[in-house]
This record gives sequence, C-alpha cells and structure tokens, in this order.
Amino acid sequence: MIPASFDYEVAESVDHALELLRTKEDPKLIAGGHSLLPLMKLRLARPGTLVDIGRLGDLRGVRDAGDHLAIGGLTRHHDLNTDALARQHCPLIAYAAGLVGDPQVRHRGTIGGSLAHGDPASDLPTICLVLDAVIVARGPGGERTIDASGFFNGFFDTALAEDEIITEVRVPKTGSAGWSYLKFRQRALDWATVGVAAVVGSSHGSIQGAKVAFTNMGQTPLRAAAVEAALDGAPRDAVAQAAQKADEGTDPPSDTWATGDFRRHLARVLTGRAVEEALSR
Repeated sequence: MIPASFDYEVAESVDHALELLRTKEDPKLIAGGHSLLPLMKLRLARPGTLVDIGRLGDLRGVRDAGDHLAIGGLTRHHDLNTDALARQHCPLIAYAAGLVGDPQVRHRGTIGGSLAHGDPASDLPTICLVLDAVIVARGPGGERTIDASGFFNGFFDTALAEDEIITEVRVPKTGSAGWSYLKFRQRALDWATVGVAAVVGSSHGSIQGAKVAFTNMGQTPLRAAAVEAALDGAPRDAVAQAAQKADEGTDPPSDTWATGDFRRHLARVLTGRAVEEALSR
C-alpha cells in the first residue's frame, strides 16, 4: 500500500530536530524507518511531517565511559554488532544486535529507534532491560535519564515523550559475568516467538547476581523475578528447578505464531538453556 501524504524534513542537528518536532504539524522522527514505514504503508500511522534524524553522525558510535559503554542513539545494529568495545565489555548486546532482522534491517535500524518503538517482541529492549541500561533522552526541557526498568510502559508505549529524542544508551560493562540470549523463531528474520536473555555470575560453586529477561512474554519486555530469586545463592544444579518458574508473572500473547501456553513452555525451556549457557562462559 501507499502511505498517506506527508512533509519531509532533514534535521541538521539535535537542536534542529527538536525545533522541527515543536513547529511542524503532527511530526514523527525517522532514523532507519523499518518500524515506522510499514505502519505508514498500512495507514496505521499517518504523520504530517517526517523528521529525518538518520544523518546526525554525532549520535552514532560506542565509547568507553568508565564503568559503562555509552552507545549513541543512532548506532546501527550492524555497527553495534561489530564494534570492538561492545564485543569486549558487553558482548551480550553486540551479539543480540547481530540477531535483529536481516542484513538490510541491521544496516539501517538503530538502537534508539528500537527502544523508542517499544515492541515487546524486539530483541534490544529485552537486552537493555536485563543489563539495567539507562536511556538518555533530550527534549525542550533539556536532558534526562530513564532506567530501562521504567522505560517500557505498555504495548508499544514507552516513557519517551513525543518531543524527545534518544541520544544515548548507557550499558554497564558485564565484566566476568556469563551471558546468553536465546530466541525461538520460525524463520531467521522473524520476530522472536520467545526470547530469553541471561547475565549470570558465580562464586565458590553458587550462582550470584543472576538476571533474566524475556522477549514477547507480555505487553513489554519482562524481568523474570521468580527465576532470579530462585537462582540467587543457589548451586548450579538448581537451574532446572528455577527455570520452571519462568512463566510466573508473565502474560504471553496468543497469535498466529504460537499460543500463550506454548510460549510459557518455551520460556521455561529457553530459560534453563540460557542460564546454563551463561554459566558455561
């Protein structure tokens, strides 16, 4: 289908983009466009003006910021996947970026766009949640930070205001902790039917500081609180039992890809595998 008519503006800076958001009729930001353009073609989104921020080079790249990595909001998935700093200090996010969509999507899509879209079936929101990332947003009132745990409000609904731009994502370095991200999908380029991210430490034979999060098990990406509590201080042979708690507190959808019950089953199976894989790293 063909989108409804719209005006098109290219932002020359973040300040220019914010001005365009303030002055143009029904504006919408676009960077990679892989989430927005399909909605426009279906007439589910009808912005009056597209504000293109995809050429703002100062919002791209990964830098070492001490105890965390600062990832520019317009860093493309491919660039994050291949970045040396990301692979060294937070390999989980580099690995997951390489699983997003297909090569065309990874060369155009951005981490900021993925987070702002707020799709619970998307990979990087789950990764940012399990890593306790901080999202930096800039708007007319200046800059503010939003913890990933408070960023996702509901289905395609985030804490980002309509006149704000994600400028940076701050991701803690994972150090010696093991990690894993497993997802079940029917085809290589499909959204995850269910995905499980895990970051796990161990000390003297017991599990320490386990963090587990789900993709596509509810209206937002979710932390697996029951699994994390069951693993804290437990011996390694407790993983299988803890994984049986994976679907507690979730509300998985039923759709053409899977029933909610099947997703619950997948969550339990993938959680056990992801935690075991993380412990083996």
